[in-house]
Amino acid sequence: MRRVIGLQKFVHLHVHTEYSLLDGANRIKDLVKRTKELGMDSIAITDHGVMYGVVDFYKEAVNNGIKPILGCEIYTAKRSRFDKQGGWDADPGHMVLLAKNNTGYKNLMKIVSIGFTEGFYYKPRVDMEVLERYSEGLIATSACLSGDIPKAILNNNYEKAKELALRLNSIFGQDNFYLELQINGIEEQNIVNQQMIKLSRETGIPLVATNDAHYLRREDARAHEILLCIQTGKSINDEDRMMFSTDDFYVKSPEEMISLFGNIPEAISNTVRIADMCNVEMEFNKLHLPKFDVPDRKEPYEYLKSLCYQGFERIYGKEDRDEEKINRLEYELSVIKQMGYVDYFLIVGDFIRYAKEKGIMVGPEGVLLREAL
Repeated sequence: MRRVIGLQKFVHLHVHTEYSLLDGANRIKDLVKRTKELGMDSIAITDHGVMYGVVDFYKEAVNNGIKPILGCEIYTAKRSRFDKQGGWDADPGHMVLLAKNNTGYKNLMKIVSIGFTEGFYYKPRVDMEVLERYSEGLIATSACLSGDIPKAILNNNYEKAKELALRLNSIFGQDNFYLELQINGIEEQNIVNQQMIKLSRETGIPLVATNDAHYLRREDARAHEILLCIQTGKSINDEDRMMFSTDDFYVKSPEEMISLFGNIPEAISNTVRIADMCNVEMEFNKLHLPKFDVPDRKEPYEYLKSLCYQGFERIYGKEDRDEEKINRLEYELSVIKQMGYVDYFLIVGDFIRYAKEKGIMVGPEGVLLREAL
């Protein structure tokens, strides 16, 4: 049960684990344990640009009675994800995405993958076109000071911030996009918070409180500094090194967060509202294999069988109808079908066919499978 403080509860929705490489210092096991110690029963994972830790996080949370909220702090391209001009496109924005359901989880994986395969330029970036295409089932927040809306505010361009907020609200839908507030001792953050509250009042876009947790406890801030030094190749004695200017980026208790946002209670209650909306379920005892796109809408097993018989004829000749060989082929096919591996064999066979056609070397198993199919 969530710890009740008065009539309020709180859920961390912006959290970096060890999978935010050399940036997040929260080990998943320790993070889940700390969540329980603080009396919370939900917490999110929102690593920078990747989802490598999602499965470990999900399993650890569920095993400890914690509701896992699966997300990612993605990088947003200044222009198109295809624009990769030095000095202009190397500083992407940030945005937090949380999966509401399994459709949202699949869309989040797609967004993150596109960031790497199409938009990678220093960071895996996506653009508005990608967000518009894969917004279903997702909740978005405006992220930290590196978010596009906070950046516009700090550049004294409130109208641009408002225009962007309205566009994102349109993409994700009302109550699926939130303006993120943080209280962390940074003066620029205070400026952003004031404008975010104004923006919320003018547009009806709701507010949400987060703490952008990069480490577990306040006393871990020093260790996190060292982690950032390793990331940036700097010494702890370098004055110009990248560093957080306060030691507030830890997993704060519900009491701390509610006390900090006492004058903006809706930002706290919206964390619980969002957590209640996020319900992704993973299955681990079921085989998950992709479907092969069979030509001419043939049935996959019959297509595999026809390919195998074509391979049989290539190897043994059309005239060889040895009953023992044919019985063995039929037996092997029946095992593949029974085990549910028909599409798997078709996919791997297609990989190997393509590799052979392009002169790419394949292993001995690949050669055998290619000859068979």
